[in-house]
Amino acid sequence: MSSRVPLYTFLVTVGISVLAGLLTALPYYNDGHPMLQRLTSIAHFIKSPPTTRMMATGAALDGATLPSSWHTGSDDSFHGRITADGPFQPEKDRYHLYVGLFCPFAHRANFVREWKQLEALVGMDVSVVKPYPRGNDKGWPGWRFNHKDQDHYEGATEDKLFGSEYLHEVYFKADKDYKGKYSVPVLWDKKLGTIVNNESAELLRDLQTAFNGLLPQEMANRTLYPQDQQKEIDAIEPWLTSNLNAGVYKAGFAPNQEAYSKMVLGPFAALNKLEKIAHSHGGPYLLGRDLTEIDIRAYATLIRFDTVYHQHFKCNLAEIRHKYPVLNNWLKHMYWDHSAFQNTTDFRHIKENYTKSMLDINPKAITPVGPWPNVEEGYESDWSKLQPGGVDMPEVVELEKTLG
Repeated sequence: MSSRVPLYTFLVTVGISVLAGLLTALPYYNDGHPMLQRLTSIAHFIKSPPTTRMMATGAALDGATLPSSWHTGSDDSFHGRITADGPFQPEKDRYHLYVGLFCPFAHRANFVREWKQLEALVGMDVSVVKPYPRGNDKGWPGWRFNHKDQDHYEGATEDKLFGSEYLHEVYFKADKDYKGKYSVPVLWDKKLGTIVNNESAELLRDLQTAFNGLLPQEMANRTLYPQDQQKEIDAIEPWLTSNLNAGVYKAGFAPNQEAYSKMVLGPFAALNKLEKIAHSHGGPYLLGRDLTEIDIRAYATLIRFDTVYHQHFKCNLAEIRHKYPVLNNWLKHMYWDHSAFQNTTDFRHIKENYTKSMLDINPKAITPVGPWPNVEEGYESDWSKLQPGGVDMPEVVELEKTLG
């Protein structure tokens, strides 16, 4: 049998390669048409390394078998965990984190990375996407990196692993048929060549313990989910997520006046309740003596509240600094006295993401200068001197009663 490649096979291969190159080289070829997005997915698949293609089709790499819960299909996100007995094992220099400094949900994972010193101690580097543009109304082509063919944005980075222009290229390396959102955060496994996890709530919990066996005891002992406070954390998390973390988005993206007037109540009902809870515990953290997941979840929203949510998402029943003295005092302490919070907060990225990437809300892309300052100073360590505040609008007060 001849080993020579038939002419038609050669021509087809060349044609496909040319198509792949053209589709992946044009940043704005596509207006969101499903067929064009599908062709681009195929093009990225063709151009990806053979090992990446094997992973995308579900084959095991390096003898690792991935559990069905990791990624159930092209419409599902990624739910892997780093464990000693699973395919994603804790090893130095194996994992890479993708974030956007603008995103409150990516902020959670990036905070834990900073707080547990995972870059210095286990080699978990980070790539940062630009805050804008994000693409068309369907989110295509999505977040970009600093790239040789584009202007660089201060504080963003190149894709340090692959040199990609767009984050969606990273997703297609993990699943050539991926149809979900090209969101941050993303935790990447360099050894198996795929995404471990892109769910912020799961990463917030898992990164606290994933590398403890490789960390000095002081860092290994750090937890945001202390055993004696788990019951309270678990009770607060659902209403905090629904009404505050996601609530500001529900108000901001409300499709009409009726929906907005209803949705804008949720964030302030949650803030009212959180203000009282924090005051009852006496500080320095929201649940008392220990920093917990509730602090991280609340911080990621509150640090953006006066800056963008108040004006951009029309959550303007009150500002944190004027109506919530306990939460405002706590926020000062978190930002000014905790390097892991301050080092992962970039107000330019935050402001310009919301005001320059959401053109349906802000069509002229004008970014407000204020408020000033971004975070007030002057922390009061004696919380007994503080009097809880809040919004006394009757609809807000009634909704607050239903929380928790």
